[in-house]
Amino acid sequence: MREPTEPRSHHAIPSSAIMAFVGLTFTITWGLIGVYVLRPDWAATTFGQISGTHPFFFLATWAPAISAFVLILYFAGMRGLRAFLSRLLIWRCAPGWVAFVAVGIPLVYMAGSILKGGPVLAPMPPEGIGPMVALLFMMLFLGPIEEFGWRGVAQPILQRYMAPVWAGVLIGTVWGIWHIPAFFLSGTVFGDWNFLPFLVGNITLAILVTQIFNRAKGSLLWPMLFHWQLINPFWPDAQPYDTLILVAVAGCVVWWNRDTMFKRAGAVTRLIP
Repeated sequence: MREPTEPRSHHAIPSSAIMAFVGLTFTITWGLIGVYVLRPDWAATTFGQISGTHPFFFLATWAPAISAFVLILYFAGMRGLRAFLSRLLIWRCAPGWVAFVAVGIPLVYMAGSILKGGPVLAPMPPEGIGPMVALLFMMLFLGPIEEFGWRGVAQPILQRYMAPVWAGVLIGTVWGIWHIPAFFLSGTVFGDWNFLPFLVGNITLAILVTQIFNRAKGSLLWPMLFHWQLINPFWPDAQPYDTLILVAVAGCVVWWNRDTMFKRAGAVTRLIP
């Protein structure tokens, strides 16, 4: 496959880095969680029972970011990493997408919950709002950190070769498969979920965040805020209606933006500004 024409500098990251990114990401996550799946008693005795606050859980979740940082440092050094992280400061985004992240996602969860006869907001714990707020901020350092890898590295590289919508579909598929070990891990929320609807949801979300990512000119801030809203503990359980609503929204987004989502022209392809 011919490398796309792109200005060369010491900040250029080759497209072949995508294979190393995927390989390292899966090795870290599947290796850490795989121990608890294959040898649960030994792992619990040796490293402690796995939970949402266990160091291994954080490392497994951070694997895409760890892989991204390793690759950026290898190809571009500290100067390149600083420039890569500057994408966190790209805050400008189309007002419609700002509204979708801030208001649209909560409305999706609320509507889905109402459709299944549930509450508008997640039930408050007996301890009050304090633990919910603490959990909300802890979530900021879990799922959103993945975006350093998925949107930081994978999205720009794939968009060198394919239209944004297909890059989103591919990343969403890989993203879903990457979660597979968690479905065999007792004591986690994934243990009660079905994988196929989850995979469909991942692909749908990846398509939506693809448009946000490109409209925000490669920002890492907005994909991270989008991811944070998805795991906000204040929003109620709305499965499977939240996924159905988001599939419909993604379909409308793709159709409305078909002139850009099905063409590589204008898509973000640089990892480092």
